[in-house]
Amino acid sequence: MKSEKKTGADRAQPSVTNEWWSDERVRTYLDLETAGDEARDFHVLQKAYRGMVPEAFGRFIGFFIEAGRNLNETNKYGETILSIVSQHRNSKEYAEILKKAGAR
Repeated sequence: MKSEKKTGADRAQPSVTNEWWSDERVRTYLDLETAGDEARDFHVLQKAYRGMVPEAFGRFIGFFIEAGRNLNETNKYGETILSIVSQHRNSKEYAEILKKAGAR
């Protein structure tokens, strides 16, 4: 049985912006592994940025630094997470969190 392929808004999932992230859930991002040769700390930061609301991301950055991780790790193009986040027009809160934590 063949079904019609969904397109546009019909296939998009609704955005969840009021979800509470427990500290335990936030900390699970510290254990993410990379796929390939990507720098681990950069990979973890990028996944947290893409997957968390700003409030949870701020707590995550605290845990990340507490764990002795590198906030200024670069990807294979020499970009830090702050340089990438700063390019996104709706990511001002994330950029401020990173700057306050010492990201360059």
